[in-house]
Amino acid sequence: MRRRAVPDWLTRWEYTHRGLHGNGVPENSLMGARLAIDAGFGIECDIQRSADGTAMVFHDWTLDRLTEAEGQTEASRKDELEAISYRESDEHIATLADLLALVAGRAPLLIEIKSKTGYDIEKSCEAVAAALASYSGEHAIMSFDPRVARWFRKHSPLTCVGLVMREDEHGYTQSAWQRRMAYWIALPDFIAYHIAALPSHWVERLRKKGLPVLTWTVNSPETRRRALSRADALISEGAGLA
Repeated sequence: MRRRAVPDWLTRWEYTHRGLHGNGVPENSLMGARLAIDAGFGIECDIQRSADGTAMVFHDWTLDRLTEAEGQTEASRKDELEAISYRESDEHIATLADLLALVAGRAPLLIEIKSKTGYDIEKSCEAVAAALASYSGEHAIMSFDPRVARWFRKHSPLTCVGLVMREDEHGYTQSAWQRRMAYWIALPDFIAYHIAALPSHWVERLRKKGLPVLTWTVNSPETRRRALSRADALISEGAGLA
């Protein structure tokens, strides 16, 4: 298959993992996005879907780690989620539309759509695509679920799409055959590979063939050194930031 052209901006930036968070700034918050823009970084963010089908900027499937609320994130409606504040912060859970309005093209976005076994991922893809319909800023979609890239290739063919991968006990692609199957389902424009799994002979072969490789989460000087020699762009936080 002939590889699609990848936008130049994708590998020109370093991306803050869930925004520039820490020191009282919540991950995936609008404040974290503002700070990332001010510091000259791109922004990686996570998407969950509300009960009424809105793309929300939030990482976890449950609310209790990051907020005082409890329960499944997907069980709450948009207005209910927007009313929830992060722990020890005045920041509230934001919609993707809110984030796009804030960023307004000033920094590129890596938008990761969350998925799990048995999840209706197409509804999340539709929600994200709806939020992005009038957005002209630089952005790419990525997910651990290879069906996300496949959906966008079919329904939004100009969108840059990536496959997120890891090899440890928390991943879905621990074995070589799973990695290759996910890759061929997604046919991604880039991959975002777990820094703990680098170096990888397979990833190096893909990179030599022209596939851009991003890596996450770069969170220390050691992982930063490894990432700079093994990847084309970094998704970083904390001590791993430049």
